[in-house]
Amino acid sequence: MATPPSDTSENAIGGRIIEENIDDALSSRYLAYALSTITQRALPDVRDGLKPVHRRLLFAMRELKLNPDTAHKKCARIIGEVMGRYHPHGDASIYDALVKLSQSFSARYPLVDGQGNFGNIDGDSAAAMRYTEARMTPAASLLLEGIAEDAVDFKPTYNEEDQEPVVLPAAFPNLLANGSTGIAVGMATSIPPHNAAELCNAALHLIKSPGARIETLMDHVLGPDFPTGGVIVEPKENMLEAYKSGRGGFRVRAKWTTEKLDRGQYQIVVTEIPYQVQKSRLIEKLAEIIETKKAPWLADIRDESAEDIRIVLEPKSKNIDPDLLMESLFKISDLENRFSMNLNVLDATGTPRVMDLRDCLRAFLDHRREVLQRRSGQRLGKIIDRMEILEGLLTAYLNIDEVIRIVRFEDDPKASLMTSFDLTERQAEAILNMRLRALNKLKEVEIRGEHDELAAEKASIEALLASEDSQWKTIAEEVRHTRDVYGLKTEIGARRSQFALAPDIEIDLSTAFITKEPITVILSKKGWIRALKGHIDDLSSVKFKDNDEAEYSVKCETTDKLIMFSSNGKFYTIGADKLPGGRGYGEPIRLMIDMENDHLPVGLFVHNPERTLILASNAGYGFRVNEADVVASTRGGKQTLNVKGDSEALRCIEVQGDHIATIGENRKILIFPIDELPIMSRGKGVKLQSYKDGGLADITCFNFDDGLSFVDPSGRRNSVNDWNNCLGKRAGAGRMAPRGFARAGTFSPDKRLS
Repeated sequence: MATPPSDTSENAIGGRIIEENIDDALSSRYLAYALSTITQRALPDVRDGLKPVHRRLLFAMRELKLNPDTAHKKCARIIGEVMGRYHPHGDASIYDALVKLSQSFSARYPLVDGQGNFGNIDGDSAAAMRYTEARMTPAASLLLEGIAEDAVDFKPTYNEEDQEPVVLPAAFPNLLANGSTGIAVGMATSIPPHNAAELCNAALHLIKSPGARIETLMDHVLGPDFPTGGVIVEPKENMLEAYKSGRGGFRVRAKWTTEKLDRGQYQIVVTEIPYQVQKSRLIEKLAEIIETKKAPWLADIRDESAEDIRIVLEPKSKNIDPDLLMESLFKISDLENRFSMNLNVLDATGTPRVMDLRDCLRAFLDHRREVLQRRSGQRLGKIIDRMEILEGLLTAYLNIDEVIRIVRFEDDPKASLMTSFDLTERQAEAILNMRLRALNKLKEVEIRGEHDELAAEKASIEALLASEDSQWKTIAEEVRHTRDVYGLKTEIGARRSQFALAPDIEIDLSTAFITKEPITVILSKKGWIRALKGHIDDLSSVKFKDNDEAEYSVKCETTDKLIMFSSNGKFYTIGADKLPGGRGYGEPIRLMIDMENDHLPVGLFVHNPERTLILASNAGYGFRVNEADVVASTRGGKQTLNVKGDSEALRCIEVQGDHIATIGENRKILIFPIDELPIMSRGKGVKLQSYKDGGLADITCFNFDDGLSFVDPSGRRNSVNDWNNCLGKRAGAGRMAPRGFARAGTFSPDKRLS
């Protein structure tokens, strides 16, 4: 076996080993990765609203001369150019970015004009890049306008063989107009699309009033304008807060109308759906809702869409209110969606930060001013260079004979010309390169005219660069031009998303479409339950199985929820509309709920979320609970009163009064203030009364000043006003019941809660 070298540093890769703490190594490398993801992939630049892949796509298409007035080229050619020269990533991700820029339902103002199958709103993917073709749109041309005029900085590409722009000149407010979404490391961005004409109006106002309040800017920018339209139902104050903070959200609903049919029937037609909702997925979800009977009021759904969206919803009955039906569907389906806003972008220095509406518009305008200054400076330099040449040519025309002599007889005519007429080297070179036919009078006149025009343009540019007001006037003219191109009266510029207030309708989906009728619910001792029509006081005519009788009877409506409390300490919730009818003996309640066979109902009542209940076990423990907290969402019920061993839940009564009275199986009564019993949501509770033997027999509550009544052995109710001898603290032993108290040891034979 070979012996490893002792000096590892000389045999390591690169001839050295770097010793570094693992935590420091991981954190530094992960930070580098995070910064690369944030700045090079996920977040758009506030100036042109583009991520690097989009910027490289548009620049590559410009280099391929794919202007709006030229023929389309294969997308495979474009993707190859981008991947090979500018963007060293997978072709699938680049093509996906190109496709999204071309989809009219994804981009409010598409930057790519696609030819072929570029997907659809159903969620179908685009055809392979070898089948599709593309070119730029006029909006993309506006983003690139002036890029060859030193308007922006360029940087080396990844392999340093070419140059690419750091940012595009962006004569179009693309960031807010088309929006952007992205997820980076530790941060994300989500910017909804807006109307370009409204953005231009807001920018013009910001030029006039640089300190304009966001409330004023929102007089121009009304809110998002999604490519798929829809109705924005977000309150105005919420949108204002979102634009102020840069974070918020917008509720968007489908646009719908009703169409009348024969015999008073109607159908609902959805013509616009929320942004980024796939139509096919939406229809599948609605069909699933119908199948699972989550929307029993909806009979059918049909997709009759062609080029425009047309989704038909058929109600089960013509008596169902369409507004109520749609409000219910908005709650349980993607017919209403929320688009979040997080204006997290890269500023002009490449630093990610969250901006408000004014910051975004100001960044766009400042960028346009810098572009104007750079383009004007470049043009001024070209004018100065050209005027230098023209001045030399004019000098030659004024001294044409001497110029001819020098050219003909001097050994070094260039140097002689420079010395004789005080010319620069470039001027002398231009004279020597001048053709003989250019010495005619007309050419001289033409050169003088060009010189005068350039002189006037030079003075104009110098005045522009010297005056900030002139620069902002020029920028305002450019913004007005963009606004006119994408005005609200043009086909592409017309606002698509509308605004409305959501109807003030409180909907309980479980009861919204149930016919409200009075019923009497009967639960027998053997656990059979049924609902009789109407409110019935006399149950003598109601038939039961052999050796069975009514245990509970509750008057309610079909829209009510029934709450049943069991001896296992659980509450069960049953919809009154789901109970079997009065024909026959009903159905066993255990078919509707999962209650163990060795447990029995302790109480049955109509749910009232405003009430407070008292729960007690036969072990002498209990507590108060808000009835709103006892509703069960499953068949298994909701465990509220914890019971163990031989103990069981004994009573469930409503809080009425200021004192609680308990009586044990030893016939001792204890009365204490109700405030001593805590309010809990679940648990064993606290001790109500102490016993040496036995447990709790009954519990009630009453107003102490009104006294406590009880039923004597003969069935008569007696009222006793003086209970001071039984008054004490909770968990006390109590005093013996007064003479004549019921032998059953209960305050009332009726243990039901109404």
